[in-house]
Amino acid sequence: MCAAPEPPQPSRRLRVVATARSYCASDGEHQRLVRDAGMELVLAAGDEPWGASDLARLAADADALILGLDRCDADVIEGAARLRVIARFGVGTDSVDLEAARRRGVTVTNTPGANTVAVAELSMGLIVALARDLPNSVEATRAGAWSRGRGWELAGKTLALLGLGRIGQAVAERARAFGMNLIAHDPYAPEVAGVEHVELAELGPRADVISLHLDLGPATRHIVDARALAACKPGAVLINTARGGLVDETALAEALRAGRLAGAAADAFEREPPEGSPLLGLRSFVPTPHLGAATREAVRNMGVMAARDVIAVLKGGVPQHAVVTPDEPGRSR
Repeated sequence: MCAAPEPPQPSRRLRVVATARSYCASDGEHQRLVRDAGMELVLAAGDEPWGASDLARLAADADALILGLDRCDADVIEGAARLRVIARFGVGTDSVDLEAARRRGVTVTNTPGANTVAVAELSMGLIVALARDLPNSVEATRAGAWSRGRGWELAGKTLALLGLGRIGQAVAERARAFGMNLIAHDPYAPEVAGVEHVELAELGPRADVISLHLDLGPATRHIVDARALAACKPGAVLINTARGGLVDETALAEALRAGRLAGAAADAFEREPPEGSPLLGLRSFVPTPHLGAATREAVRNMGVMAARDVIAVLKGGVPQHAVVTPDEPGRSR
């Protein structure tokens, strides 16, 4: 008597693992898109971005990853045999090994433009906070003091933009409304009306405010170092809503203590959370917890863009926002 045939095994659902905290925090269109496509959505956000070893465990049986600032190195990518697409919930891709993704044939996407308004508005908010010493004034008032230090107005001051991509241009537009003069250094940016393009060495000596809007890479790591800070106009302030590695934090702390800069603010740090950073104990420094993209609007935009690109790749289509595809070398945008 012949043995009965084995019953057919159910096909495995495609698995999408999301670690980006804002993506995971609330249900909405960004999550429904994945589930409605018939895919399994695993929400795996941690209290902090995952390190490479922990991410490797999460990614081991994933077909797609939706990542925040988690460390996705070559070991993570090589160890995820089913992985076909990595979607960065944000713009920067410096936390992903793009070359390893290309070698493995893994598509990498990001969400350009989704958080432009959010980060630009935060940048302007930090500039105003430093100009009017708002954090210290709020703290003193809560403690019962009623004293008013003298701030300064933005009108007529010079804002230097180091990087003039989408966010840099959005900051320029808002700063122009405050009556600021605008200069910028970005050899790859087009001419922007009302913005004077200058050499990098000219920024510091001319600027009352320097605002950073660059990607992080070998050429830009610690672009703001002790030498750059020493060249700054006395009394200037520095804003970093881009990447922590752009700034030498030790050199910045020394410049603030010495009074070479009047103040600084950062929404990004080399190590996050920035435990032990020499900047945190300085009253002239304003820290925020990498919240530049943390608005309802930006979170929705990024989530939907990431989800649609993941679905496109897993269904054999073409993503709209590819940074790396299997047929071309890695590049950042």
